[in-house]
Amino acid sequence: MVLGLIPARFASTRLPGKPLVDLGGRSMIERVVAQARKANLARVVVATDDERILQHVQAFGGEAVLTRPDHPSGTDRLWEAFQQLGSPADVHCIVNIQGDEPFINPAQINALAALFADEATAPDIATLVKPVISEEELFSPHLPKVVLNQLGHALYFSRHPLPYQRGREPAEWLAHHRYLRHLGLYAYKPAVLAQLTRLPVSPLEAAESLEQLRWLEAGFQIRCAETELDAFGIDTPEDVARAVLRLMRNEE
Repeated sequence: MVLGLIPARFASTRLPGKPLVDLGGRSMIERVVAQARKANLARVVVATDDERILQHVQAFGGEAVLTRPDHPSGTDRLWEAFQQLGSPADVHCIVNIQGDEPFINPAQINALAALFADEATAPDIATLVKPVISEEELFSPHLPKVVLNQLGHALYFSRHPLPYQRGREPAEWLAHHRYLRHLGLYAYKPAVLAQLTRLPVSPLEAAESLEQLRWLEAGFQIRCAETELDAFGIDTPEDVARAVLRLMRNEE
């Protein structure tokens, strides 16, 4: 059984109450849940820290659990939510679906879940990567990059382009190497998720502000599935305006 969990905090520095923001007549969290339900998931549950979000999700027919407000990361919130659900033994994969991506494609969720279909070959952790197609993407510190080994496991994540190309100007890098960008969709074995929540902040994580580096430093493998589909995260009022415009265009 594959369980989809969606962490949804009310507090947001740039967009307070983000999960409840209206996008074309439906809240952002409702749109995320609707997309997740199209994927091959046995169950979709919102893990929130706020009673308003809990009641809203239940009002539109979704499932939600109320978690502590002081979790340091979404990963910790997911583990508490899983425990509140009774830690069902038949769950072999938990997919962490970002609560601020109302256009998430179900195919992206399915691509991760498929890696856990065979228990003998299932990874500890899986995530998505996408080819970088522009210089703006490559050099944006807000879009983490990743380098892989030949088996498709992550070697390192960074906000800086990797690898550095000695002897070439940065403007030439994209023409001479295939760079990959990380998309923040994760899947885990339940037992592994439990272990991740007990890890302290690591030096690499502190330097880059990327939680997945904590896991690599602790020795966990992260399998990467490639997608051509992009992510559309919403963090600011400007992002909301772009999302509404996208919805209007799709309806025309």
